[in-house]
Amino acid sequence: MAWIVLVISGVLEAVWATALGKSNGFSRPLPTAVFGAGLVLSMAGLAYALRTLPVGTGYAVWVGIGAVLTAAWGMAFEGEAVSVVKVLLLAGIVGCVIGLKLAH
Repeated sequence: MAWIVLVISGVLEAVWATALGKSNGFSRPLPTAVFGAGLVLSMAGLAYALRTLPVGTGYAVWVGIGAVLTAAWGMAFEGEAVSVVKVLLLAGIVGCVIGLKLAH
């Protein structure tokens, strides 16, 4: 169960990070509210998962999922540059996250 909660929390990290970018310095109410809710839920899920998982593994997986999804969202929907190198590096992070799960 901890791994499922951790993955969901990693997705929520991407949600709050993206909402933070859209909040325009917390001046836009809806993205600011999404940021706050996503942050609280993401942290709560991480805290729950870390009751069972080692902090190093759990945190690395959480950050990895959030970072990859945030970058992918930016490339797919926000006009961020896409390159083969960038995609390969993000795939490397995904591989490392999978490796951490398998090594646990």
